[in-house]
Amino acid sequence: MSTATVVVTGLGVASPTGLGTREHWAATCEGRSGIGRLTRFDPSGYPAKLAGEITGFTAEEHLPSRLIPQTDRVTRLALAATDWALADAGVRPDELASFDMGVVTASASGGFEFGQNELRKLWSQGSQHVSAYQSFAWFYAVNSGQISIRNGMMGPSGVVVSDQAGGLDAVAQARRLIRKGTRLVVSGGVDASLCPWGWVAQLAGGRLSTSEDPARAYLPFDPDARGYVPGEGGAILILEAAEAARARGAHSYGEIAGYGATFDPKPGSGRPPGLRKAVELALADAGAEPSDVDVVFADAAGDPELDRAEADALTQVFGPRGVPVSGPKTMTGRLYSGAASLDLATALLALRDGIVPAAVNVKLSPEYDIDLVVDQPRRLGLRTALVLARGYGGFNSAVVLRAPAPH
Repeated sequence: MSTATVVVTGLGVASPTGLGTREHWAATCEGRSGIGRLTRFDPSGYPAKLAGEITGFTAEEHLPSRLIPQTDRVTRLALAATDWALADAGVRPDELASFDMGVVTASASGGFEFGQNELRKLWSQGSQHVSAYQSFAWFYAVNSGQISIRNGMMGPSGVVVSDQAGGLDAVAQARRLIRKGTRLVVSGGVDASLCPWGWVAQLAGGRLSTSEDPARAYLPFDPDARGYVPGEGGAILILEAAEAARARGAHSYGEIAGYGATFDPKPGSGRPPGLRKAVELALADAGAEPSDVDVVFADAAGDPELDRAEADALTQVFGPRGVPVSGPKTMTGRLYSGAASLDLATALLALRDGIVPAAVNVKLSPEYDIDLVVDQPRRLGLRTALVLARGYGGFNSAVVLRAPAPH
């Protein structure tokens, strides 16, 4: 396997902060939150009532009518985001060899809403009323499959399931495939399970905020942290070898320079969490020192115990207040497998424009010795970013991004 430099040449964003990269980035820089009371169903009977919802997305405006009855909302969002990412990269799939293109996405829930609707039909009307598309529309690998089919991508493909960490793990797998010879890989993650069935599943984790004030519900690293707000959406990225991208005159947002992943020890074992080690592995893979990192995009769990573990890891690696820390998830909620891929997209835009997004509505607790950017974005010269993600059950992942070399 080669050690080719792998770059991101296209971004497609579907987020509570906006549809499309431009709208999302503008809202992020302005601190406009997409968190509010759930509208996709009536949440009044549930303890948690807030979510980061995507508004203004009408699938029929973006996809052919034949795809609508066979897809869940999550797949419609993923297909649209892929179209936007390919257009941004200047890629026409029909002009490339099918086996030169692969797809690796992350998923945490698959097509939950589609599955819920078909199970309701089964229980209330009988099996003859269940859609034949239920056989795949619910499946966690459905986004990879539908993206592949729609774009004629027949190269190495797959799906990664590691909750919030999946968005980073999928991109790392895509980088490996490119280094093995695949010309182009579509990667990232999109999740959307804001339906009663998905909501109950998320409540079962015990970490959802039950606050009904959108401005005070999701507060990572804040003295009043009380859990997180779920959201929907994510980002799709187009990855290519830098040499191939240059050969076709493509623009590069930046390099996937390093990756590390670990798993936390069993609770009660007395052993430390694995996030620090994941960071160290990613830095080593990138050939970077802690002093090279200009900004960290935090996992930002909003749970006091998890916030403490992340803050400790950052302080151990970078020193007290050693690097600016960004928390844009405070504007979207946690998007499960879409969260980290959206953070990757946001971090690449931050490198491009020299802007560190703020964690909105957060007052940093004095017990955390980190340089959390709050209230207003911070303008800095940025060359290297570190993106962190943790998944429920102990997944830890870290990716180092490097800005393109100046011309």
